[in-house]
Amino acid sequence: MRELASVLKVKKAIEELLREIVGEANVLTDPGDTAPYFTDWRRMYSAPGVAVARPASTAEVSKVVALCAREGVAVVPQGGNTGLVGGSVPTGARRELVLSLGRMNRIRSVDALNDAITVEAGCVLADVQRAADAAGRLFPLSLGAEGSCQIGGNLSTNAGGVNVLRYGSAREQVLGLEVVLPDGRVWNGLRALRKDNTGYDLKQLFLGAEGTLGVITAAVLRLYPRPSASATAWIALESPQAAVELLGELRAKLGERVSAFELVSRSCLEAVLARVPGSRDPLPAKHPWYVLAELGDSSADLRGRVEEALGSREAAIAQSVEQARALWRIRESIPEAQFANVKHDISVPVSKIAAFAARAGAALEQAFPGIEIYCFGHVGDGNLHYNVGDETLLKQREAVNKVVYAAVAAFDGSISAEHGLGQLKREAIRAQKDPLELELMRALKKTLDPAGLMNPGKVL
Repeated sequence: MRELASVLKVKKAIEELLREIVGEANVLTDPGDTAPYFTDWRRMYSAPGVAVARPASTAEVSKVVALCAREGVAVVPQGGNTGLVGGSVPTGARRELVLSLGRMNRIRSVDALNDAITVEAGCVLADVQRAADAAGRLFPLSLGAEGSCQIGGNLSTNAGGVNVLRYGSAREQVLGLEVVLPDGRVWNGLRALRKDNTGYDLKQLFLGAEGTLGVITAAVLRLYPRPSASATAWIALESPQAAVELLGELRAKLGERVSAFELVSRSCLEAVLARVPGSRDPLPAKHPWYVLAELGDSSADLRGRVEEALGSREAAIAQSVEQARALWRIRESIPEAQFANVKHDISVPVSKIAAFAARAGAALEQAFPGIEIYCFGHVGDGNLHYNVGDETLLKQREAVNKVVYAAVAAFDGSISAEHGLGQLKREAIRAQKDPLELELMRALKKTLDPAGLMNPGKVL
């Protein structure tokens, strides 16, 4: 009893210190208030933390992290909590504080002439897109959760999205970062330079690190010219190989105008049609595979050029903005239309997409006869969301993973292309990565976070 009383006394003292830093209203301890922060979006992981702190500035983040370092409390940085691998919620293995960055949501500056925008980590991705658009520019990072995910989370997981083909992943959109280190010090690397050859590119350490090396509090992001014309097409195909070949053809004929090229299996479309009200099949006949392609430039006749490039292929080309949105609504609805199953976020070389799909599909059918596979993803960068079965298969997740990961390994692929490792794949990655690579990662973690307080139980 005496030990419990001591623990509660320390917890109360920490809560009081947190309130002095971020204000009474921004330290959450009541279970009803903290529940959304302690449970991940897929509801796979849920564990209590000591509290939720919601700072409004980099200075407040610095003070909170320094306090946690002194008290030995682990820090779990959290943005929109839209991740799919349990990377932004507590593990329950130790004292953990959720550091929610949603109040840090200012657009600090827009420099249209330098094609750069400086934003805080809590900015919702869609708000960054709108700020760029208001300046006559484009911020190309785009994904299904863009109305709620936050830019800090996007950068810490190196999010991909639909425009990677033309613009690259989140990592490639970053010119500079501001980061609070595990001891509370602030590294100000908010430089808007395209060229800076003065030593190690430190920002790259924190991009894709899932908050395990520090807390991203702000970023300078690249902007691009905004295309004045776009074309959206839903194209019927017989196989993934046909999709890869079509991508090559379109890029040969239309160059870098191709910004998105999304593969969708018939099973995915059927799931959307069955579960999403108002959805419609874009084509009159059923086909085993489809591609949703988006192209953009300043050409007034872009749609005509796309029609010419597609030739006799059966396709629905959007004739209006609303028709284009309806096609994208199908793609964006796929994750929730088949929510409860065994999910994979893999990548293989683009040229091996068809071979992977055939190998994994045959192996799964042999192991689980009659299994349904929901395959969709980004053909241009070899990233497939390869989801298997329904909720009845969840108890056999490890067996399913073993089959899929074996197929990934056969093509020197990755078991996490854009969602990260989090808690979900922390153990699985040990069998996938070279031991020396893991050793180097651990050494880096030990150097920057010797006490192991930054988002513990994730990645490593």
